[in-house]
Amino acid sequence: MPHTPENSGNENKKKKKISVKFYEEELQRLQIELVKLQDWIQHKGLKVVVIFEGRDAAGKGGVIKRISQSLNPRVCKIVALGTPSSREKSQWYFQRYVPHLPSAGEMILFDRSWYNRAGVEHVMGFCTPQEYDEFMRTCPEFERMLIRSGIILLKYWFSVSDDEQERRFKSRINDPMKGWKLSPMDLKSREHWIEYSMAKDAMFKFTDTKQSPWYVVPADNKKSARLNCISHILSSIEYEKVEREKIVLPPRKDDKGYIRSPFSNQTIVPQIY
Repeated sequence: MPHTPENSGNENKKKKKISVKFYEEELQRLQIELVKLQDWIQHKGLKVVVIFEGRDAAGKGGVIKRISQSLNPRVCKIVALGTPSSREKSQWYFQRYVPHLPSAGEMILFDRSWYNRAGVEHVMGFCTPQEYDEFMRTCPEFERMLIRSGIILLKYWFSVSDDEQERRFKSRINDPMKGWKLSPMDLKSREHWIEYSMAKDAMFKFTDTKQSPWYVVPADNKKSARLNCISHILSSIEYEKVEREKIVLPPRKDDKGYIRSPFSNQTIVPQIY
């Protein structure tokens, strides 16, 4: 059967329009639920790992930002590793990721993960065929080990069409706040669209297991993708609201004659606004 590039069908071409008002209201509702989930994770000492993978400009960073922005950074931690050092390259492949796995009461969001080996490393020739084959063979077992240890593992693939990725790339070129997102590797990946599609298909074949399935997020519409992904995370982990003690501000003690140092004695940030 001839290979079909990712998202060649209609499932990702029809962008469902979502009003800004609905999006903001629904996002706030989901973020309130995320806080409840965070409290439950702490209360029960759960260990949660959420992996975000997908093509460049698919919207992974956007959903990670919306998940984490209302949560305690000591509970919800983002891991986005850079290029491995020469020492890390000599280690067992999964070794550099293991220190970032959660302790009890933590949720780790991997902005790209050990699946770099199945994608960019394989396509761009940064690993040997033997290293690639070994990864595909051992990755499912590694994830089964994580799950057996009590870790809740969720894996999301953000699926973006060729046309939409190109539109997002072009919009970043002249945007002073987004230009940094276009790395030379991102641009190089445009030349290897089919190779990346084939690598993704092979990755799913070996690692989309019953114990640790891949959840595909159609991501041509960023707002829809964010809401759908967050909603799915919330539906995937059973949680309850943890009742907190009512907070009562205690009265301040007697100032004992303390006088605050005058502003004129301090170095003040210029009041431009």
